[in-house]
Amino acid sequence: MEEPWGDDDRRFMEHALLVAERGRGRVSPNPMVGCVLVKNGEIIAEGWHDHLGGLHAEQMAIHDAEAKGRSANGATAYVTLEPCNHFGRTPPCTEALMWAGVRNVIVAHEDPNPTVRGKGGDVLLANGIPTRFGLMKAEANEQMKGFLHWCEHRRPMVTVKLAVDRNGSVDDLSANAGRFTSEGCLEKVHELRRDCDAVLVGVNTVVRDDPALTVRRVPHTRQPLRLVLDPNARTPVDAALLNDEHPTRLLQSDFVSIDRLLNELGDQDIQRLLVEGGPTTVKRWLDEQAVDEFLLVVADVEHQDPVPSGITDEVLEAAGLRYTESLVWGEEEVRRFLRINAP
Repeated sequence: MEEPWGDDDRRFMEHALLVAERGRGRVSPNPMVGCVLVKNGEIIAEGWHDHLGGLHAEQMAIHDAEAKGRSANGATAYVTLEPCNHFGRTPPCTEALMWAGVRNVIVAHEDPNPTVRGKGGDVLLANGIPTRFGLMKAEANEQMKGFLHWCEHRRPMVTVKLAVDRNGSVDDLSANAGRFTSEGCLEKVHELRRDCDAVLVGVNTVVRDDPALTVRRVPHTRQPLRLVLDPNARTPVDAALLNDEHPTRLLQSDFVSIDRLLNELGDQDIQRLLVEGGPTTVKRWLDEQAVDEFLLVVADVEHQDPVPSGITDEVLEAAGLRYTESLVWGEEEVRRFLRINAP
């Protein structure tokens, strides 16, 4: 039976999700988490996980209440992820909530991490603090999708981003290599890179476009690991991604299998991988049904000497993906496809 959540409950959890966004691009491999403390229908404090090693959201919210001269005793905590009950970089959040005298806890999403997995809620309940789960769970799932996928599979969630003209072409051989999407779309691409721990392209993309594959247009605190599929060692020595201070790995064997690569990346705490390659690279990932999310960016331009992408709805469906929604990035439409068994 679905919980009878009230409008105020939703409003407070929505605010906790908004607060959690302040940690975007700053906390991986930890998830973004937000917390608000509420007394007498009023938010008295808020907190979020801001950086690795920093306070967790619940701890920051309690500290925020103290700094404002407000008591958390008797408050209800709205938290986007189940409070932890183990010592990691910080003490357990369950202990902080109990110490502060929080009376009730409402959680958006349970934590699938084996070190937590239900134990946080169980501890709170065992100590007389009613704890309920599931308020705005779908929204929390979307916000933490890379972390949740990694916890379940121990390998990164794979997102493919591919830009095409109105006829499905990825490049115009009649012109010099260059971007054909809008400035607004480019900002969205940089937001996407910021959300990913690694970005992968094939060597043809490096030779043709000489991309930097860095985050530049949006606030950020780190750069993703760059991976280049280059079995024949064709990456130019003066390529941009080999001549800056950010990390790059050239995959120069006869191409280790995608399955093995994902397992290796998962072991390195890479939770979300962005594939930005051309048609050859993208087709390989689709053929092996290794794609969890596909973002097809459609620009309202027409290439004179086109390079067909070969991407159709039927191809994506055969790869286990289904169309879910259309987004707007600047002047472009983005058609989003998700793995059929994804939440």
